[in-house]
Amino acid sequence: MSPEYVMGGAFSVKSDIYSFGVLLLEIVSGLKISSPQLIMNFPNLTTYAWRLWEDGNAMEQVDSTIAGSCPIHEVLRCIHVGLLCVQHHSDARPLMSSVVLMLENEITLLPEPEQPAYFAARNQENGHTRENMDNSQNTMSITTLIGR
Repeated sequence: MSPEYVMGGAFSVKSDIYSFGVLLLEIVSGLKISSPQLIMNFPNLTTYAWRLWEDGNAMEQVDSTIAGSCPIHEVLRCIHVGLLCVQHHSDARPLMSSVVLMLENEITLLPEPEQPAYFAARNQENGHTRENMDNSQNTMSITTLIGR
């Protein structure tokens, strides 16, 4: 979900762009947005992708099953476009028509991505959080509603 939706409930066309960027990064890396295979210092895939991009090591995130069969410049372009789509501010994200143009046309110049929004990692030590949610004891009563 886009940062503006998570933080304030605002949803727009640019929220879908954010989701598309996440999907693009997931496809290239073979990881989920909150994949446990990520290095401990990275709470999510966007953080991981940004850090590698910033350090000039973007190819390290590419899934080994596709790394040898794809042209490097196309993979780097997909990562670049994915990072443009996950910008923190919705105004900084491109429109979908621009995203399609960027992916189809290799000569289209791409702007430099900005640092995406970072979210704190959820506390899921040993899976206890999910387990506690599934087995919670709700002691609230249910009131029967009667229509007027």
